[in-house]
Amino acid sequence: MKNLLFIVILTLPIFTFSQEIKRINSNEHLEKNRPFSQATIVNNVIYLSGQIGTLSNGKLISGGIESETEQTLINIKTLLNSMGVSMDDVFKCTCILEDIKDFSKMSEIYTTFFKKKMKPARTTFAASGLAAGAKLEIECMALMSSD
Repeated sequence: MKNLLFIVILTLPIFTFSQEIKRINSNEHLEKNRPFSQATIVNNVIYLSGQIGTLSNGKLISGGIESETEQTLINIKTLLNSMGVSMDDVFKCTCILEDIKDFSKMSEIYTTFFKKKMKPARTTFAASGLAAGAKLEIECMALMSSD
């Protein structure tokens, strides 16, 4: 009997926890027929797809890693704001650099987008062949308000 009760207690959260996936895509994103959603939301957690430093015309900003970092984070901030959240709600970022030597320059700009005591957890690594010839791609996770 104790074993049965233990199994019921362990499995109860599985049956009471809803796991709906909401996919977020602007009309512009859908028109471009991209092979991914801009973001997904599961249980009030936003999973933002990797963003690069593109301008509104779709072209990568010029000016090197500093300009790309700033534009990438502007793009992230804009997308999050459109979903009713802010950079303060971001709790994890993954930064992918084309060249790890750009780590310090990227970090200098990156930190300006977060309050001093509210920086998210972060992983940074280098990889070759980022989309559109970008020097940086950032994906992040943010928490939505539960109201």
